Amino acid sequence: MDSRPSAHLRRMLAAAATAVLGIVLLVPGTAAAAGTGAITGYGGKCVDVSGANTANGTKVQLWTCNGTNAQNWTVGTDGTIRALGKCLDVSGGSTSDGAKVQIWDCNGTGAQQWVATSAHDIVNPQANKCLDATGVSSADGTPLQIWTCSGGANQKWNVPGGTSGGGGSGVMAAPYYYTGWGNPPSIGTVMSATGIKQVTMAFMLSGGGCVPMWDGSRPLTGGADQATINTVRSNGGDVEISFGGYSGNKLGPNCSSASALAGAYQQVINAYGLKYIDIDVENTDEFENATVQDRILGALKIVKQNNPGIKTILTFGTSTTGPTYWGTRLINQAAALGANVDVFTIMPFDVGGGADMYGNTVNAANGLKNQLKTAFGWSDAQAYAHVGISGMNGYSDQSEVTTTAIWTSIRNWANTNHIARLAFWSINRDRGCAGGGVQESCSGISQSDWAFTQITAGFTG
Repeated sequence: MDSRPSAHLRRMLAAAATAVLGIVLLVPGTAAAAGTGAITGYGGKCVDVSGANTANGTKVQLWTCNGTNAQNWTVGTDGTIRALGKCLDVSGGSTSDGAKVQIWDCNGTGAQQWVATSAHDIVNPQANKCLDATGVSSADGTPLQIWTCSGGANQKWNVPGGTSGGGGSGVMAAPYYYTGWGNPPSIGTVMSATGIKQVTMAFMLSGGGCVPMWDGSRPLTGGADQATINTVRSNGGDVEISFGGYSGNKLGPNCSSASALAGAYQQVINAYGLKYIDIDVENTDEFENATVQDRILGALKIVKQNNPGIKTILTFGTSTTGPTYWGTRLINQAAALGANVDVFTIMPFDVGGGADMYGNTVNAANGLKNQLKTAFGWSDAQAYAHVGISGMNGYSDQSEVTTTAIWTSIRNWANTNHIARLAFWSINRDRGCAGGGVQESCSGISQSDWAFTQITAGFTG
């Protein structure tokens, strides 16, 4: 990705069983709260009490997240999930597929016991069934029910205090946001409207030599970029910071050694207390440069050693069938040098993808998975757990078109295969302008504002 507008556009279930999976909550007996906040699910929508009505039997549904008390749930260590003073309840204590979910006076029955698992299911142990958005729909007003657990995206939930998506949870649903161009929208407004919790902030470049600065010109702290990060975090989210991109003065070629580059990364990590860094390796100065590739990998190895728990991401271009020569080299060198990279993200656009952006994206991601298996000796599941996809919403520079329907299919494929990261370029462009072609501040297609971000918020990993 380029740090200037024109070049940027080229880039971008029983209780015992769930204990084995790793439950988040369910230790019956006490009423202590394990977490309070929104529960988000399919399409980035929130679990909502219809009409904020406190009457017994009021339906529980999906609705656009709005921050009201009807969407403020307390998930307790007693196994209950509560809102408006009532408990989440299976109607009639039924254990059948399709039994509706409602609120009811808390009564300690099995109809009001729930387990939130590390796989993002919310299970009713009495029925051994999952909380489910009826009809695989994310429309406002979609009622919730219980259904046989299928692993489908309409059964995946992010709960407060536990396996919440984005943020610090490890689920990387993290579209790019750039304060330097494209009429940057209010990130707080976008988060509220979509349920997105993690944002990739672009781009950290060289301000001269091995000195990190936003876009190579804005101060590391104290400016608009920090204000955006503060807003993301105050809204319960977190950020990845992306280094590099398509053009601009990058740190990789300007830092003289792996240790010096690691020091530049560390300045940014320390400034923002980062849990994630994304190294966007592009163009001839970094991606198609063996010396700089190895310098970046060496720096990431040092960063991992000095920052236990940090997640490191490499983002790079691809062909329609998987990594190119340079991508394959980057992966093989990561293995050879022991760089311990967490996520390898491909950018499957501007690759001659034509009309089939879903098929070409999946083929490219599977090509990446296969290359990771070869380089690291991983199984399919292990390799998918290190795969990332970063698409381009709407029109690309090669007139490829990714519609909201295509992006939803890509997101669903990503959930089914449990990849590590889903992103796109960019939130700035996530606004409709039908027939507009490639634009900085809109997608060039007909869409509702923030539609791609909302779809991405439904990525559960």
